[in-house]
Amino acid sequence: MEDVKEIPYGFSNFVEVMRQNMYYVDKTPYLPLLESQPRNLFLIRPRRFGKSIFLSMMSAYYDIARKDEFNELFGNLWIGSHPTRLQGTYQIMSFDFSRTSAGMGSLEENFNAYCAICIDAFAQKYAAWYEEGFAKEVKSRPSATDKLNYINLQAQALDIQLYLIIDEYDNFTNVVLNEQGEDVYHALTHASGFYRDAFKLYKGMFDRILMMGVSPVTLDDLTSGFNIGWNISTKKQFNAMLGFAETDVREMFQYYKDCGQLEDDIDGMITEIKPWYDNYCFSEESLNRDPKIFNCDMVLYYLRQKIDLGYSPKQMIDPNTRTDYSKMKKLLNLDHLDGDRKGVIRRIAEEGQIIADLVLSFPAKDLVNPELFPSLLFYYGMLTIVGTRGDRLILGIPNNNVRKQYYDYMLEQYQDRERISLNDLKNLYDNMSFDGDWRPTLEKIAHDYKESSSVRSLIEGERNIQGFFQAYLSINAYYLIAPEVELNHGFCDLFLMPDLQRYPEVKHSYILELKYLPAKDYAAKGETQWQEAVDQIHRYAEGPKVRLMCQGTALHCIVMQFSGWELIRMEEV
Repeated sequence: MEDVKEIPYGFSNFVEVMRQNMYYVDKTPYLPLLESQPRNLFLIRPRRFGKSIFLSMMSAYYDIARKDEFNELFGNLWIGSHPTRLQGTYQIMSFDFSRTSAGMGSLEENFNAYCAICIDAFAQKYAAWYEEGFAKEVKSRPSATDKLNYINLQAQALDIQLYLIIDEYDNFTNVVLNEQGEDVYHALTHASGFYRDAFKLYKGMFDRILMMGVSPVTLDDLTSGFNIGWNISTKKQFNAMLGFAETDVREMFQYYKDCGQLEDDIDGMITEIKPWYDNYCFSEESLNRDPKIFNCDMVLYYLRQKIDLGYSPKQMIDPNTRTDYSKMKKLLNLDHLDGDRKGVIRRIAEEGQIIADLVLSFPAKDLVNPELFPSLLFYYGMLTIVGTRGDRLILGIPNNNVRKQYYDYMLEQYQDRERISLNDLKNLYDNMSFDGDWRPTLEKIAHDYKESSSVRSLIEGERNIQGFFQAYLSINAYYLIAPEVELNHGFCDLFLMPDLQRYPEVKHSYILELKYLPAKDYAAKGETQWQEAVDQIHRYAEGPKVRLMCQGTALHCIVMQFSGWELIRMEEV
């Protein structure tokens, strides 16, 4: 009996995955599609979508040094029965530019040193295809540029085909942009900057190039003035090339169920993970014709936990992604956002979406432009395509995993000057969830809203209050916090849906209707507004969808009315 395949969580080396009997989601059908595109390609995807292992798979497929290993590595995959004429015909030069920043020297010295090591390894690997002494000659050359120029001349003379694969092509410059500022970044990527010069050399040297990263910023700065590559990031053919489709997830779960590793119902597991990991769409044309995409690392994290522990992880968000959040926050310069961009973040968190034009690339100098900010959030996986409005796109929060990152950011902003005890707040949430004792919790959040000096400088109104409550309530693990849920022909402000799959002991669920009036209007309009809110929330509660979402828990319908910064009235109705 064949050993059960290992879950490849954290692995990005394709050859290692195949030789060590790990599970591999077959992405080889995309190889012929890539071959049909122009020869120099860019693809941008968020972190943890399988970019590195895909590039590793491509490298193994096209590598002339692995031509005889084709059946071993690819025989059981789709491409094994559909090989292309280009299989095993290239010498592969690979760079991972996330590794170029390490070292004690200057930026240029560290970059050159890393590239030199990779080029020397290339020369050693393919020495047999060149004249005697080739590897030694490459190693003796003083710089990466000299090494590449020498290899280029030798390869051309011998009619050798070269393929360049770059992972995290933008990482190096993103780090520079974040840590050393725009002036240093501009010097690298413009005019005679060494980074720009390197890309000019690549363009003339390699028969094919594929680069992947997470940001379009470097792409724009490097390519202005000459055509270095074809951007396939939003092409419908490649919408599902990275990440997992639902069929991929089902097949993987079924495999481990058949092997006796999983006991739970597959439909139930899919239902559980969809709100957390699914719903990515990277192409407008794929919106209504293709299935949505799962974050593959998150699925593997869940599966690993499920098999190891026998139950779902308490934290549906992989703790390792906190690093991604920190990187994203720094790169977007969220600590120093101007008011306009803060407003974009707040609006997205409060409404769940934003209407915008998707910009394919833009220079670093335009990062501060609030109109481009939604596009940047899209590329980082913080927004995805959820609809269209005329000739513009509706970009929405893809899932609970990302929504939690927005709420975390907002909570940081709200607590900028006045920290709260999260432990005390969690105690209140325990009482709210298990005992139905909701009043102290909501009074606490309303009090902090009033006292928060960071909020007082922001806009007033229901949206602002709603965003504040969302951020605070997101600390609560027992509920899926859903803003603007459509219930019985209307949209409630907040619905706290119990997560009974992970916390079956939760006994209570909540609909919150939050109302606001300026202080000057309360006397004249307060009672009418209150009655309208009561009527609204009763209508929501009567809908069949609500009972389904409550899953047998006791439903509390609570109206909260604010005047200015003050909570004036709060009742269960």
